[in-house]
Amino acid sequence: MNFFATCPKGLEYLLKDELVAIGAGDVKEALAGVSFTGTLETAYRACLWSRMASRVLLPLAEFDAATPEDLYQGVQSINWAEHLAPHGTLAVDANTALSKLTHSQFIALKTKDGIVDQFRTASGARPDVETDEPDVQVNVRVRRDRATLSIDLSGSPLHRRGWRERQGEAPLKENLAAAMLVRAQWPRLYAEGGALVDPMCGSGTLLIEGALMAAGAAPGLRRGYFGFLGWLKHDYALWKQLWEEAKATTDEGMRNLRPVFFGSDTDAHMVQTAKRNAQTAGVAGFIHLDRRDAVHVEPPPETPLGLVITNPPYGERLGDRAELPHLYRQLGQALKDRFPGWRAAVLAGDEELGRALRLSPDKRYALYNGALETPLLTFSLRAAGDAPPRELKPLSDGAQMLKNRLEKNVRHLRKRLAREGITCWRAYDQDLPEYAAAIDVYEDWLHIQEYKAPQDIPVDVARTRLREVVRVAAEVLGIDRDHIAVKTRERGKGGSKYGQFDQQGQFVEVHEGGLKFLINPTDYLDTGLFLDHRLVRAKIRELAAGKHFLNLFAYTGTASVYAAAGGARDTTTVDLSGTYLDWASKNLALNDFTGNRHRLVREDAVKFLESRTMQYGLIYVDPPTFSNSKKADDFDVQRDHVKLLLLCAERLLPEGVIVFSNNFRRFQLDKAALEPHLSIEDWSAPSIPFDFARRHDIHGCWLLRKPFVNPWKT
Repeated sequence: MNFFATCPKGLEYLLKDELVAIGAGDVKEALAGVSFTGTLETAYRACLWSRMASRVLLPLAEFDAATPEDLYQGVQSINWAEHLAPHGTLAVDANTALSKLTHSQFIALKTKDGIVDQFRTASGARPDVETDEPDVQVNVRVRRDRATLSIDLSGSPLHRRGWRERQGEAPLKENLAAAMLVRAQWPRLYAEGGALVDPMCGSGTLLIEGALMAAGAAPGLRRGYFGFLGWLKHDYALWKQLWEEAKATTDEGMRNLRPVFFGSDTDAHMVQTAKRNAQTAGVAGFIHLDRRDAVHVEPPPETPLGLVITNPPYGERLGDRAELPHLYRQLGQALKDRFPGWRAAVLAGDEELGRALRLSPDKRYALYNGALETPLLTFSLRAAGDAPPRELKPLSDGAQMLKNRLEKNVRHLRKRLAREGITCWRAYDQDLPEYAAAIDVYEDWLHIQEYKAPQDIPVDVARTRLREVVRVAAEVLGIDRDHIAVKTRERGKGGSKYGQFDQQGQFVEVHEGGLKFLINPTDYLDTGLFLDHRLVRAKIRELAAGKHFLNLFAYTGTASVYAAAGGARDTTTVDLSGTYLDWASKNLALNDFTGNRHRLVREDAVKFLESRTMQYGLIYVDPPTFSNSKKADDFDVQRDHVKLLLLCAERLLPEGVIVFSNNFRRFQLDKAALEPHLSIEDWSAPSIPFDFARRHDIHGCWLLRKPFVNPWKT
């Protein structure tokens, strides 16, 4: 007999191993499932013993189903009287993909009609539809206009073990929990005398699954319903024998189970929920549960070995996403400090959260919690200074090419960087299309930004290439991994996007042009110091002597520092963000530019220009491409730059200069609208630093002055 067991994506290989172990034949992985052959006993054992499977299906027929009529005829080609009594009950579960029949509910209804009509025609009687524990659960899958019709022997998903009475807001499915435990080597650790700890246990899924796994308990033993119990071909005697064997094995395992399971949660209600679930599962006496913050987790007394495993919040349904990096970082530090010699496994919400742990994973597995891809990271925790040197795999051919290119770049730039005293610079900018990233050096830090990969590049390939970028950059530039900040695009509503990455609040002092600046390499997309504007800042210092200086859209105030260093009479720094103004204040103070000569104004730049009469000798304006702040009117640099620059001209002294720049690569300066009021010098090419030669269009820059007026002209 042919069977198909479904499972969540990422569990196929584990499910294959299980099925081989119970005696299945011709086992082959497929997407989100495994096909196998065997007897009815094989299928019963799969339902009873599989920890990974979601359903066990018995295919009855496969046929073309491009139209409703095709589907109906295909359903009627099966003799349903062999499977279901005329007065029995049935339910139909359907799904479809890449087919002309696009509505699963319609497919289910048409399938039901085909079955019911066959009975009505034959005897006048018809089965009833019963969605809750029907005699026969029919599964129909239509893919590429081809239907596969099966009996669902499991009836309801096998991850429902029968012990869960209550669950949390974002429950972890039992088969996903089992996969985490197997990937984290829990069976081996338990056999070696280890304990299991979950510091964010929620409703207790990982602990209960871990206890049942350690006892060798049959995961399906407590289920009161399977899809084959009302099926006419069900072998009751065989099932009873297999069930009793499983119960005897489970009872023996429970008698020998050690009480080495420890869980905690900050939510007292969830702790009580976990206790009730453990009682229903029959393992309450083996699990110790208490209320505790995850960052205070500690190993059980006199337990030098074990596994810390947990499923922290992702920010999808639980918790505030912006706060999560701090939680992950604290958890990682607690594991590093208190669990030397242990193993750990964390189902991280995404790559950025995984990196926030600041632990080096042994393995990374792609698992799916529903439709959400969640990386499972496993770690070997060692005492500080006790880690053996890690033997790195040889570089791939592509990564070796990347290394060669980066080494060439460094050799080419190094002498000039040293000669000009430049310590913050761009080392690589998508020189090889396959490695779509920019690598910026900030003295003893690296800042790596991922560019959006082409649509035809699979996500896992792009992710592997980014890891290779990080490894090669660390090797070539001699930077420790904990001083490398990696910024990746995350998928959200509206497509690929960047966001705030972390909340470390870690500022690093760097140097440029004999001045000092604070950067934050980890918390935001940008660091606080735009390296491509190095020459623009130098130009501002050159022009600033004796001038009143105005810095609009000031960001972290770096241009104000340069103007002050160039001898500006005073500086006015304007930005709508209090966070950036505080940062700008620190940059000014770091260079001893304090007092009432250096004003910081929190206001929208356009409104500032409209409401002031002060005249300035030097105005720097570097607006964003777009802005839709709630505190100001929407801004579009292409649409609004003429208005902005004419307002600047009204605030400009007769001999003054406006330095205007922006990073919108398709920007077109409206010379026709500006030239009657301002003379324009395109200073874009001279403003691009030599280390940005590959990105000559990374920004545009213009110097604007009031036209010369001859006072003698009549």
